[in-house]
Amino acid sequence: MTLSTLALAKSAPMIPVIVIEELAHAVPLAKALVAGGITTLEVTLRTPVALDAIRAIAAEVEGAVVGAGTLRKVADVAACIDAGCQFGVSPGSPAALMDAVQEAGFPFLPGCASPTEAMVLAERGFEVLKFFPAGAAGGVKMLSSLASPLADVAFCPTGGVSLKNAKDYLALPNVVTVGGSWVCPPDMARAEDWAGIERLARATTDALG
Repeated sequence: MTLSTLALAKSAPMIPVIVIEELAHAVPLAKALVAGGITTLEVTLRTPVALDAIRAIAAEVEGAVVGAGTLRKVADVAACIDAGCQFGVSPGSPAALMDAVQEAGFPFLPGCASPTEAMVLAERGFEVLKFFPAGAAGGVKMLSSLASPLADVAFCPTGGVSLKNAKDYLALPNVVTVGGSWVCPPDMARAEDWAGIERLARATTDALG
């Protein structure tokens, strides 16, 4: 599980955190991101249509690697796998959820915000963790401080990450990718500005490599 999760995280310099409010937007939004060079997509479980959106993207968007974010309950694991998710992400790491993830062999980025949480998750076998909320939890300075004592742990900082500071995070030896929402602003999605979202995705891939 951890190897596939690590490989997935290393495959893209950023993973977009996507909130889909209307099911009809799922496929064109995902296609715009893929066309712009961003293929690993995290659709958060924050709206009633999230699972159906994931199911549609998995079935209809060639080249997309679609996962789910904001998993909070044990039941979310089976629901996401059933919807076709290829990975999952959580804001925190309650033990019951981590047990369910590992029992299912589900590629997963569990959330942490402290050295203790990172150590516990590393001991359980998770090699890449979501550092959240990155900006509020110390940002680049915090992750830089963890690089030496927790050299075997990789991070995906999310929360307060933008195109302006993404390179600062990616320059750290313990950061393999970043998460952010700047490539899919809600107002652009509501306006169905798929061309604009594709341009944001392309600008991001050009900037981050």
